[in-house]
Amino acid sequence: MVTDVAAPGSIRASSAGRPQLRISEILLASVIALAAAGEVETACRLAGQACVALRATDPAAARRFDALLHRLTPKLTW
Repeated sequence: MVTDVAAPGSIRASSAGRPQLRISEILLASVIALAAAGEVETACRLAGQACVALRATDPAAARRFDALLHRLTPKLTW
């Protein structure tokens, strides 16, 4: 489980007034929920795409998706 994701419905102080950061937090929580629902392959694909999309503009967010991807890949069944 990822611990630096805000609880659903909450806004972290660090993301208040920064919509791009908040959107990446929402996407990260969504990908985590998708994996928890058994859609690990889809979650991995989305986490990888988010990592690539964010690495130039938000390296910290990209690292969070990369870390999630590394935690999820051992759970793949193929």
